[in-house]
Amino acid sequence: MLKAKSALVTGATSGIGLAIARALAAEGCNIVFNGLGDGAEIEAHRRAMSEDFAVEAIYHGADLARPEEIPGLVEAAEAKFGGLDILVNNAGIQYVSPIDEFPIAKWDEIIAINLSASFHTIRAALPGMKRRDWGRIVNIASVNGLVASIDKSAYVAAKHGILGLTKTVMLEIAGFDITCNAICPGFVRTPLVERQIEARAAKHGLTMEDAVAEHLAEKHPSPKFVAAEEVAAFVVFLCGPAAAGINGAALPIDRGWLAR
Repeated sequence: MLKAKSALVTGATSGIGLAIARALAAEGCNIVFNGLGDGAEIEAHRRAMSEDFAVEAIYHGADLARPEEIPGLVEAAEAKFGGLDILVNNAGIQYVSPIDEFPIAKWDEIIAINLSASFHTIRAALPGMKRRDWGRIVNIASVNGLVASIDKSAYVAAKHGILGLTKTVMLEIAGFDITCNAICPGFVRTPLVERQIEARAAKHGLTMEDAVAEHLAEKHPSPKFVAAEEVAAFVVFLCGPAAAGINGAALPIDRGWLAR
């Protein structure tokens, strides 16, 4: 249903973002993906997307902490594919600390990548979407966009900001066939979460298995991670015709976190 559409996915060299890029490619989308990592691994991901799904996939190494580099992501899609139809803002980083000890540089970096980068990609993508009167924007927020967690002031502030940005964009593009929604996952076993589990195990002298169980039990009534592939499938749904009437929404996929 998305064959020959073009999609930009940020933070797509691992975890949720890579799953999203591959899911969109599986639907026939040509892909621009961005993120950090080893050059050889990134090229392997690019080649696999292209070969596995018979689409074109290109990598762009824009640094999302540098606003002047971000429009190049959209320009690359427009130059290669003639336009950008789908934008998925997924890139994110984390740092955990009490607010009175929180490093100022870490606050600035998290806000830049987790919030401001989405403003810059949306700002660059919308003119083309408006001209073509079609577009799908999906912002990967977090349950922490809806509720707070201790020691995550910058992350929580950025994810709450993403939900406000999502709603504002929706109001501004309501007259077009463009949607802007946010997905709010619970714990997904990404490299970011893996580091938190390792830190918990080291701090409390736990095995990794016990650290995982404790980590999940704090928030998830269902003692399982959300799978990256579940988030990716949700993105595909939001880009398809069945979701055309969903706009400006903050949609949890959280194993029951918010039901507590």
